[in-house]
Amino acid sequence: MAESLPEHDRILQEIESTDTACVGPTLRSVYDDQPNAHQKFMEKLDACIRNHDREIEKMCNFHHQGFVDAITELLKVRADAEKLKVQVTDTNRRLQDAGKEVIAQTEEIIRCRVQQRNITTVVEKLQLCLPVLEMYSKLKEQMSVKRYYSALKTMEQLENLYLPRVSQYRFCQIMIENLPKLREEIKEISMSDLKDFLESIRKHSDRIGETAMKQAQQQKTFSTALQKQNNVNYGRNMHLGRNRILESKNEITLKRTFEDEDEHEEEVLTAQDLVDFSPVYRCLHIYSVLGDGEIFENYYRKQRRKQARLVLQPQSSMHETVEGYRRYFSQIVGFFVVEDHILHVTQGLVTRTYTDELWNMALSKIIAVLRTHSSYCSDPDLVLELKNLIVVFADTLQGYGFPVNRLFDLLFEIRDQYNETLLKKWSGLFRDIFEADNYSPIPIANEEEYRIVISKFPFQDPELDKSFPKKLPMSQSVPQIYMQVKEFIYASLKFSESLHRSSTEIDDMLRKSTNLLLTRTLSSCLQNLIKKPHIGLTELVQIIINTTHLEQACKYLEDFISNVTNISQLTVHTARLYGLSTFKDARHAAEGEIYTKLNQKIDEFIQIADYDWTMSESDGRASGYLMDLINFLRSTFQVFTHLPGKVAQTACMSACQHLSMSLMQMLLDTELKQISMGAIQQFNLDVIQCELFASSEPVPGFQGDTLQLAFIDLRQLLDLFMVWDWSTYLADYGQATSKYLRVNPSTALTLLEKVHRGMKDSSKKNNIFAQFRKNDRDKQKLIETVVKQLRSLVNGMSQHT
Repeated sequence: MAESLPEHDRILQEIESTDTACVGPTLRSVYDDQPNAHQKFMEKLDACIRNHDREIEKMCNFHHQGFVDAITELLKVRADAEKLKVQVTDTNRRLQDAGKEVIAQTEEIIRCRVQQRNITTVVEKLQLCLPVLEMYSKLKEQMSVKRYYSALKTMEQLENLYLPRVSQYRFCQIMIENLPKLREEIKEISMSDLKDFLESIRKHSDRIGETAMKQAQQQKTFSTALQKQNNVNYGRNMHLGRNRILESKNEITLKRTFEDEDEHEEEVLTAQDLVDFSPVYRCLHIYSVLGDGEIFENYYRKQRRKQARLVLQPQSSMHETVEGYRRYFSQIVGFFVVEDHILHVTQGLVTRTYTDELWNMALSKIIAVLRTHSSYCSDPDLVLELKNLIVVFADTLQGYGFPVNRLFDLLFEIRDQYNETLLKKWSGLFRDIFEADNYSPIPIANEEEYRIVISKFPFQDPELDKSFPKKLPMSQSVPQIYMQVKEFIYASLKFSESLHRSSTEIDDMLRKSTNLLLTRTLSSCLQNLIKKPHIGLTELVQIIINTTHLEQACKYLEDFISNVTNISQLTVHTARLYGLSTFKDARHAAEGEIYTKLNQKIDEFIQIADYDWTMSESDGRASGYLMDLINFLRSTFQVFTHLPGKVAQTACMSACQHLSMSLMQMLLDTELKQISMGAIQQFNLDVIQCELFASSEPVPGFQGDTLQLAFIDLRQLLDLFMVWDWSTYLADYGQATSKYLRVNPSTALTLLEKVHRGMKDSSKKNNIFAQFRKNDRDKQKLIETVVKQLRSLVNGMSQHT
């Protein structure tokens, strides 16, 4: 209890000293104490309140007299305050009346000052706005006259310099909103101009390319003329007579070239003269200013790639005329001339890497197109013109810095095709020459005709008589063939010019193509000519003579190639012409055909032979078919006098051997069952005529009886039957000194059996002659005995084999 009283005093002190809003925690402590603390606190609080009331009462009692005195004094002052109020009110009224005019004047001054300040502000703002309006007006004017790049610069100044100063005005906001629209409008207009430009250069590419190629060709012609002029002195030392003409021609050519250069000097046009490039520059600048330079570059390159693909796509009929190729090349040259111009006058729009990539793509396509279309060309003149166009095309683009080595490699492929077309053309020419030839020696009436012939063909014969008229050994086709070979060399040389190759390489190409002409084309024509059925022995003889002279002329063709290429034949790498082997092969083929035709003719005569194999006695003279055959051979071999000796001798020997073999086969024919001795005698008379023909030396040059040996097999066989010398044959068989060494037992057996059957048949028909029966029986017994011995010899030979 005692402890709680001081605590209540403390709580009361806190309540008195603390703000009323903060007594909550203090009062809560009263209820947190002991259970009866609340009652005790209330009692304590009442006691405290009574103490305070007593103190207040004491204080009021102490100050009550002073309060009464103050009220009394205040009542006295009240009357004075009323008087003062009246005076102040009167003074205020008079003052208000006096200040009304001043107030009115002051308000007028204030209003004027405000107006003046507003005017000054307006002038200042107008001075800020006028440049903006002037620039915007300038922008509109630039847009109207299509000065878009300047308009963009004006927009940039408006945005960065002028509009920020007056951005608070509404018209400025309208301007700010319009500027992006104007930019887009400028982009669209410039892009439209660029599209028109791209369309324009697509249309003018061929003209640009044609002009560029023409200029390159003129430059090349001029340089070539100068080079020829410089080489005249050297040429004069090599071939004085020929080069005098060449020198005069060169001077005329050079003079004309200078005149042409003077005429065209004022007409030299460039790509910039033919096409207005300002849309590209303008569009590039506009997009660069707008920060879209990369977009423009990508768009331009994309569109040009598309145009490149269109330009590189040829017409399907391009290979038919040279104009188709010229138009194709002109468009490509025009395209890349434009790109080269853009490359050098702009920065970044077209780069060297881009043009190189585009050119490599185009070059692959061009080569593929030319390979395809050139393969359709069958006219060598068109292929040659195509080559000249490719050279001019390559030289033109090389002048603009584009690599063209692959084009010259392609020309080597086209050169092979050109040679093929030349070979086909010359094959027709050779065939026409051979068809038109009469295959007889060339008649020469006078010296003028002789000079004409030797001017075409290098014919040299020191033994040839100079008297006229006379005949040259070769036929008319020889000088014509020789001239056509030279024309082929000229035609092949035309393609080799301007290929940037050395004289040695050109010489090698000419020799290879000429070798192809000789070994393939001319050789094939000669072989086909020789095999033609209407070519007779006389024509074959003339062909052999012709090939001999053409073979001799091959060295002059080599000299001719050396002269046109200025390459000596002594050079290590100089190829040789294979004409010698070509003409030798043709000559051998003609010789073989002579042998074949002779044998065929002999077979024709043999086929008309009509022997009566059952005749009892011979006619006493040779058969008519055989005499005709011998007369034919004799006249034929007289034609062979112009042939080389060995050819005529071989032909004669071959004919005699074939005749001997044919006669032998006639005797041994399996269809021939029996032969009378009279037929044997008649056959012997025919063989005797053959031997007489052989001994008459139808072709000079045979030694002794060499030609007669062709009939030795027949002679020994017929002698054996005519003499009926079987004992000697059988006794000497197998000995080197045998009289019938060339008679084969099987051959003798076959013929003997036929003779035996003939004798039997004859005996049956002649039974009335009884006195001959015994002789016939004896002869038949002898024949049977000989047959048995011959069969034993034949069986022995087969077993030995």
